[in-house]
Parts: sequence; structure tokens; C-alpha cells
Amino acid sequence: MKHKIKMVVFDMAGTTVNENNLVYKTLQKAINEAGFEFSLDQVLAEGAGKEKRQAIRAVLAVYAGISDEGLIGRIYENFMTQLTAAYATADILPQNNALALFTALKQRNVYAVLNTGYDRTTAQAIIKKLGWEAGVDFDGLVTASDVDKNRPNPDMIYFAMNKFGVLNGSEVVKVGDSIIDIEEGQNAGCSLNIGITTGAHTAEQLLSAKPNQVINDLIDLLPLIDEK
Repeated sequence: MKHKIKMVVFDMAGTTVNENNLVYKTLQKAINEAGFEFSLDQVLAEGAGKEKRQAIRAVLAVYAGISDEGLIGRIYENFMTQLTAAYATADILPQNNALALFTALKQRNVYAVLNTGYDRTTAQAIIKKLGWEAGVDFDGLVTASDVDKNRPNPDMIYFAMNKFGVLNGSEVVKVGDSIIDIEEGQNAGCSLNIGITTGAHTAEQLLSAKPNQVINDLIDLLPLIDEK
């Protein structure tokens, strides 16, 4: 049985926002300032798409066998201080065709919702810098600080569904640039879980999570939605 798509949930950094991996470069710097020498590829492999304390926890556990919550907290505070400063001066742009896609979805009466492993304060600062406005350019925002359980748990998607009255995961599409984005959508029962190659993970890495499809540009999503 076919279900009309009513909502698309998009990750932010690397999916709808082009910030040249600024967040993960900053995360790498903050972790390494605590006495480590992890590469950006290592940070991306274990941290991409996750709530940022969770990302630090994963990197330290996998590559150093460390689970010191005090250390994780100190790294996180350093990371947030550096990230705030970095975002204040960095060039942050919409990903190619992001606004065109949001407009096309609105014409189809499909909600465009952003979700992110950032906290709400950081996410809203990025949106403000882009010049986007909720209810005008996109429909809603859900952040890591809005829910108790973060990716790969489906809570952020459920939060968005509840907000807009979407009752069934089969009416939702999830799009993201990391493995954990795809897992989040699968756990929410989304009709389509789409990887995109504009951010943290390569096509090969994304395919390991068994998405419905991997695309190279946001506008490539439209035919997939129209087929539903």
C-alpha cells in the first residue's frame, strides 16, 4: 500500500547546510587539545551526526578505550566555546539546491523539517546566519536538546511528527549525510531513508547502513518523493 509523503526530515550540517565540516574540525581540535592525536577521518567515522557529547564519548571509547565522563565534559565545554567563536566568523552557506527543494516541497504540501545533533541555541544561530526563517523557508526545527534520546533513536523524528500531526512513519522521509541519520530514519519507520554525499560520510560508508538510495544533490530527492 502506498502512502503519500507528508514530511521530509533533513539533517543540517553536511546535508542542508554547507559549513565545510567546520563542526568536526572543531571537535577534532578540542579532543586533541586534551592530549590525543585523532585524525579528522576518525572523528567523522565515529562522531558524525551524533549529539556532540555522544560524539566525543564514541571517539574516545573506540580509539582510546576511555569512558571518563569528567574528561568528556571538559572536552565538550572547550568544543562549544571554540565552535561558537568559529561560527561567528565562518562562511556558512545553504547546500546546493536546499531552498529550491524546500520550495518544491511546499508546493507539494510536504513539510520540510530540520533536525540536528546540535543543541537548539547552536542550531538557531546557524539558521539565523543563513538568513532562514522557520515557517517561511522551512517548516520546523528539532534539536538534540529537545528530546531525551538522540540518534540513532527516533525521538527527534517522532517529535517532528507529533508537532505537525503526521501519524505514520511511512509518510516521512529522512535525509542525511551520515550513517546515524539513516539509522535514525529506519528506527522511526520512515518510508525512505536517503543518504547524501555532501557531508561527513562517503557513498560507500552510507551504503553500509542500507539506505533506500544515496544521492549527490538535494534536488535529486524530488523524483523519489514523486514516485511515492
